[in-house]
Amino acid sequence: MRRRRPLMRAAMVGGGAYVAGKHVANNQAEAASQEQRIADLEAQQAAAAPQAAPPPPAPVAAAPAAPAGDDLTSQLMDLKNLMDQGVLSPEEFQQAKAKLLGS
Repeated sequence: MRRRRPLMRAAMVGGGAYVAGKHVANNQAEAASQEQRIADLEAQQAAAAPQAAPPPPAPVAAAPAAPAGDDLTSQLMDLKNLMDQGVLSPEEFQQAKAKLLGS
C-alpha cells in the first residue's frame, strides 16, 4: 500500500498539470483566433472605406450680422478673458485693445 500512494500522488499532480496546461493552451489559441478575426474585420472595413465615401459636408449658413457695438464689446471681453487666463500679458492686451478701438 505504501508504494501506491506516491504513485497515485504523482499521477494526480501530473494529471492536474496536464489539464492546466491544456486550459492555458486553449485560451491562447482562442485569443489568437480572436485577434485574427479582429484583424480581418479591420482589413474589410479599410477596404470598404474608399468605396463608401462620406457625404460632402452641408454648407454652413452665415451667422446673422451683429451690430458693430456688440461685436466690439464681445471682442474686448474675449481679450479680457484671455488676459485673465494668462494667455495675454497686460501689454499685449493694451496693444490689442488699442488696435480694436483704433480701427
